[in-house]
Amino acid sequence: MRSTLGSSAAVGGLVLLCLGSVVAAQAPLQVQPITHVASVEPGAIEGTVLDERGAPVVGAMVSAFGATSVVTMSDRAGRFEMRTLSPGPYVVRAHLAGFVASRGQVVDVRPSSRTSSSIALRHVADAGASSTPLLEAGLSGGTETPSPIGTEGTDATANGGNDDHGEIAWRLRHLRRGILKEATVPDDILALEAPNEPGASGPALLGRAVGSSARLAGNFFAGTPFSGQVNLLTTGSFETPQQLFSADNFSRSIAYLSIGAPVGESADWTMRAALTQGDIASWILSGEYTTRAPARHRYDIGLAYSTQRYDGGNFAALRAVTDGSRNAGAIYGFDTFAISPAITLTYGGRYARYDYLEGRGLISPRVAITVEPVEHFRISGAVSRRALAPGAEEFMPRLDSGVWLPPQRTFSSLANRPLQAERTEHVELAMERDLASATVSVRAFRQHVSDQLVTLFGLDTGGVPATLGHYFLGNAGDVAASVVSAGIRAAIAGRIHGSLEYSVARASFAPSDTAAYMVLLAPSVVRLAPEQVHDIAAAIETDVPETATHVIVFYRVSNGFSRGVTIARGPGAPAAAVASPADMRPALDSRFDVQVRQSLPFMDFSTAKWEMLIGVRNFFRDAAPDQSVYDELLVVRPPKRIVGGLTLKF
Repeated sequence: MRSTLGSSAAVGGLVLLCLGSVVAAQAPLQVQPITHVASVEPGAIEGTVLDERGAPVVGAMVSAFGATSVVTMSDRAGRFEMRTLSPGPYVVRAHLAGFVASRGQVVDVRPSSRTSSSIALRHVADAGASSTPLLEAGLSGGTETPSPIGTEGTDATANGGNDDHGEIAWRLRHLRRGILKEATVPDDILALEAPNEPGASGPALLGRAVGSSARLAGNFFAGTPFSGQVNLLTTGSFETPQQLFSADNFSRSIAYLSIGAPVGESADWTMRAALTQGDIASWILSGEYTTRAPARHRYDIGLAYSTQRYDGGNFAALRAVTDGSRNAGAIYGFDTFAISPAITLTYGGRYARYDYLEGRGLISPRVAITVEPVEHFRISGAVSRRALAPGAEEFMPRLDSGVWLPPQRTFSSLANRPLQAERTEHVELAMERDLASATVSVRAFRQHVSDQLVTLFGLDTGGVPATLGHYFLGNAGDVAASVVSAGIRAAIAGRIHGSLEYSVARASFAPSDTAAYMVLLAPSVVRLAPEQVHDIAAAIETDVPETATHVIVFYRVSNGFSRGVTIARGPGAPAAAVASPADMRPALDSRFDVQVRQSLPFMDFSTAKWEMLIGVRNFFRDAAPDQSVYDELLVVRPPKRIVGGLTLKF
């Protein structure tokens, strides 16, 4: 299986690399980078939950499982609604105590549209009799002598002759009880011998206490519509096909768990955790609470904590981690306030703490406002100050990324100086217009960046060979940039959703005092003169229902990517860094991210869904709306990264 995964990833990577080479050959055109990838417009599912008589069912839990997992409840009229769903197929179900759970319905969510789905629930047999479910522990004492099949016995008499006396029913009634076997006991039996009655004996009180606890536990797990995901993955890095198929490339295994449930009728909570072992032993844990629409205030609150411990032999990594580990934590909170139907205000911030920084606490506030003067036309503005710690991408991965990984790489300072955080002041104005199944956007923003981060892979230090799992960080200086971009996102032929954005940035640098040191290793990182950077970013997402395949491709081309110096190695001579004139200039280059998710329907059972995941990328950072325009451009020689494994969604 490992060989198959590697071959598929290698083919995808080679194809994209070839595309990058073709584009690079047209360098005189000076077409490049992108700073933001527009997302596909979400859709919604709405409908009604009815019983077998056509009456609305109140308080039914309705769940949708697909690209994302959403749970809601039906209102007094039996209606339900799920908004902001990523386009694609979803399995929709409903269940409520006293009703037979509905079969899953496959609903196709399309961008900027609402899909209707009606669900029918049927009352369970004898639902009119008051009964309470519990978990019955223990084994039955001995065997019972069967009465003649099909005749009335004491059970029938006690229940007024309403029981089924067929052979199957008789065998179910006289089945030997096992550990934690589900049973149904009438409430009037549980109410006998109340605790304050004189005749209540010790065993009866104990039995009622155990039964009450079992009922509470049973109702919690049976009545709460949990949803989640389990990933069993393996990952590795490579620059050449030989490294891809090496024996130790896939030595890192990852276990990931996500579980969530609704909080009442208007909110959801989610817990996520990931763990990996190897020379880098690390884990990450996070939780979040999100309010669902419609609501005047929509809250998004969460926290995360991560740790990394290195037990390998890389001298550079051991020198940077003096006590053997690094720790990072963050807490954030945002409120989206609907001032009026046409005006929405979002405000909040994030506080992060990194134990390896001198100034350990970093605060990142953000305020944004959106106005919709007419239908399908929006104007928005945002002001933010984003603090980014060196190595933060290892400890605080984005929660909306398809592959969620704990810390996987080590890093250290490039100039043997304390690591400094990057701070970006961002002011933005944007406009969007919906046109049929497409959305056109234009935005302009200004940035001032202090201590712009530089990331270098593939350096030999102190006679220690370079490793793909370690990189060096430094600060290039301060940057002032003005950017204008235009983009479009649309649904094409129903199955394909995509976006395209072009941006042009005019920027000037104030180099740091370590610029002379960086010239020796990556001359194109130091930008002494004002420059103009062109950027193109594209995203394509498609579903192939015939094979249950989901494909996502991100691609970015820019003329501002930095490069490292040429390494000259003569026979018997030590490695020497030689800077050619081409090394002194930024280059036309590309970045890509390909993810393929293959559903495995033959492994599905109950409400669970199995998928096989293969991903290959050479992006170093995930895109963020207010990140510095140079964050990805100043990453030198990032290796390709491959992730593969199984995913279980429930």
